[in-house]
Formats: sequence, structure tokens, C-alpha cells
Amino acid sequence: MASLFHSVAGKDAPELAGLNESTWIDVVRKMDEVYADLIRYEVDLEGKHNALGEAHDFISGVLSSMFDVLIVCDVQGRIQQANKALEELTGLSEDELRRRPLEALFTPENHALIADLLRRARGEVVKDCELNLQGRDGVMPLAVNCSPRHDRRHRFTGIVLIGRPIGELRRAYDALNNAHLELKRAQQQLIHSEKLASLGRLVAGVAHELNNPLGYIYSNMHTLRKYAGRMRDYLDAARPQMHGTDRALEERWKALRLDRVLEDLDPLIDGTLQGAERARDIVHELRRYTTTQRGKPEKVRLREVIDSAVQWVTKGTPVRPEIQIEIGDELTTVGHEGQLHQVAINLIQNALDAMEKSPQPLLLIAGKREGDVIVLTFADNGSGIPEADLDKIFDPFFTTKPVGKGTGLGLSITDAILRDHEGTITASNRKPRGAVFVVALPRANG
Repeated sequence: MASLFHSVAGKDAPELAGLNESTWIDVVRKMDEVYADLIRYEVDLEGKHNALGEAHDFISGVLSSMFDVLIVCDVQGRIQQANKALEELTGLSEDELRRRPLEALFTPENHALIADLLRRARGEVVKDCELNLQGRDGVMPLAVNCSPRHDRRHRFTGIVLIGRPIGELRRAYDALNNAHLELKRAQQQLIHSEKLASLGRLVAGVAHELNNPLGYIYSNMHTLRKYAGRMRDYLDAARPQMHGTDRALEERWKALRLDRVLEDLDPLIDGTLQGAERARDIVHELRRYTTTQRGKPEKVRLREVIDSAVQWVTKGTPVRPEIQIEIGDELTTVGHEGQLHQVAINLIQNALDAMEKSPQPLLLIAGKREGDVIVLTFADNGSGIPEADLDKIFDPFFTTKPVGKGTGLGLSITDAILRDHEGTITASNRKPRGAVFVVALPRANG
């Protein structure tokens, strides 16, 4: 500093002659303060530069990790910035996208919509607008939201567009909608199952209560037959003597038509016994059908099961089909009779439903032995099964019947019962029309 003083003093000695040493010290101090301020400003500037770089890296990282498409445009609709998601969808780099018109990214039918979008976005936020992006893998629909962009003086400087591929949204919505429908069907089926369970308990109780009086009727009618025979023997022996000595008694016999009464006794008793036996069989069927049959498996005669199922299904149906049964009495399997009865009822009922509009409905139920397997076929001439549905008909809740007519569980339950019996079921269409269900069950030994 002293050398600087001497240099300046030597150069301009006349002008500086009046300055003393304290003045120079003040000058030097001011210069040091200015230099210190410059250093501090440089440090602050470097800190702000680093912060700006970190902010830029942070924003770039956020934009590159966004799944949604982000596009920033100027007031003319030219792209100023785009994120990684748009680059991946279009196959273009950010440099290739920059300065490109926004409408160039979308299909021609969207150009008028984009022009309207740019106009509306100057004064409002536009939500849920659908545009078709020309991606590298084809056209991709986007759900777009668009908002205006302003500078510090609140002047309009462009728009910010955010879009999400609708394909994912639609798949998610479809999955949610399907889950909701399945839940509703499951809820309806639970209600229906509870009603059936209550009905089953009621029917089982009624069958039990009917069984006792039917037993009385059946037993008493057999006893009455014995008594009628004894009375007839006695009257046959006593009648000649009584009628020969008492004419009034003879007339009384004729007036009461006791000859006809004695002739009718046996048919009346036989008819009552047949009715009681029929009622007993119905009670047996009710108890067999409503029980869970969780006991020990037993030998089941398939012909008896099929005959009973046909009677059950055809009693209340408006369709009166011709049903041909070709099953030998020797075909037997091991399992729960009530569950196999339910399988037969489900398959026969489905066949009758499919033949509602057939002019001459025909159901052929056949059975044969193939080694250690019993094969049953249920072939109808109904409407058949759509080819697209053949792989789905055994899925729970799947049905082609109108709402309220089918629950979609009949064939699913049938398949589950047969699998529990180590059996199988398959379905196919037959020519010229109709469907065929083939049931395979293990043959009973002995």
C-alpha cells in the first residue's frame, strides 16, 4: 500500500500534495470494504447458483418419474418443455419435441378440439378432455386437464397440459365394475342360498312330520285288510242262515248293497296302500334331497337316481319333452345319493330350459360302462351353447339365462359335486343342434 501511495504521489504530486496520510488510509479502508462486499456477493451468488441447480435437478427428477404426460406450451401452442412420459409414448426426444406445435402430437380429428382447448385455457381450467395421442405404438387416448400459465405480472404466457393414458383407467374401471357386479351377484346368491337353506329345513321338517302319520296309515290299512278278510269269511258263512230265516234282514242287505261293499273293500284298501306308499316315497325323496349327505359314501344305482330326477323336474315344467332313458340297472357308483340326485336335476333342468323353443323337444339320457368308469350322457336338441362360452359355463355365477331366471351356480355346483366323487363333466355341442353333457364316475366294485 505504501508503494501505491508513493507511485500515486510521484505521478500526481502537485494534485496530491495537499492530502495527508490519514486521508489515504480512509481511501484504502473503503477499497477493502468494497472488495469484501464483492467477495460476499460472489459467495452468495455461488450459493444461489447451487440452490438453483439443485432445484432444477429436483424438478427434472420429478418430471422424469411422472407416469402422467406433462406438456408446457407457449401462447401460440408450441411445445416448450415435455417430460419423460411423453418421450416414451411418442418415441421423440425433448429436443425433437421442443418448438413443435401441440396439435402435431395428436390425430387430425383432434386439431379443432386442441385449438378450442388453447382458446379456453386462457381464462379457465379445462378438465377431463379426451384426446388421441399419436404414439410410437399406435393411437393412445389421453384424459387431459389443461390450465393457464402466467408470469410475475400475471400476463398469460401459455398453458400446462397434463394427460393420463385412458387405457389403464379403463382397465381399472372395468376391473372395478366387474368386481362390483360379482359382489352383487354373490350377495344375491347368498340371499338365494339362505332362502333355499330355510326352505330345505322347512321341507325336511315337513317330511319328518308326514312320515309318522303315513306310517300309521300304512300299518292300519294292512291291519284293516286282515280284518276285512275275517269279516267277509264270517258273513259268507252266516248269510245263508240269516237270510233264510229273516226276510226283512235279506231286504236290508240288498238295500245297503253290502255285496258291492264287500267287493269294493279290497280295491279301496289297495288304493289307499298305494297312495300311502307313494306319499312315503315322496317323503323319502324330500328327505334325501334336503339332506347334506355328509355321511359314509354308499353304493348308488344310477338308474334310480335318474328316474327320480326326471319325475321331479318334469312335474312343474311347461315344456313336455320326450325323455328317453337308456341306463341299465347294473350301473352303480359309490357316493352320496342326494348329491348325485342334485347333479341329475341340474343337468335335466338345464336341458329343458334350452329346449323351451324347440318344436319337438327330446332329451336322451344314456349310460354305459367303460372299464372302471361309468359314462352318462345328457343330449338335448335345444339351442346349444355359444362356442365362446364353452370354457366358461362351469365358472361360478356365469349364466346365459335372463336376469332373475338363472343364478349361474347350477353347473358350478354340479362340477364341484362330481369332483368330490372323483368324477368329471364336459360339455360340447351336437349336430345339427343341441348340447351334450358327459359325466364320468368311478364304477362301484361288486
